[in-house]
Amino acid sequence: MKLTMNDLIQNFEEANGAAFVGVRIKMDGFEDEEVIINGENNFKTKLEYYKNTYDENLNHKFAKGISISGFTYGYSYSEIQSDLL
Repeated sequence: MKLTMNDLIQNFEEANGAAFVGVRIKMDGFEDEEVIINGENNFKTKLEYYKNTYDENLNHKFAKGISISGFTYGYSYSEIQSDLL
């Protein structure tokens, strides 16, 4: 299933009450993807950042070869890790 910006927005909306949102980033030239974990106090600001920085297909608008490849929310780092790695 191809993920879209609408899926990312829905993930943030569903995360209401969760402690963290994790976002997996793929970058050309790197073997491993990276995971960014956002705390609940930053959900609103980070979602706006992602909406301004990534297109509908979750490709970075300003840096070719960078895209969001997955996301989840949870109540611990280990929960995020098990979902995204």
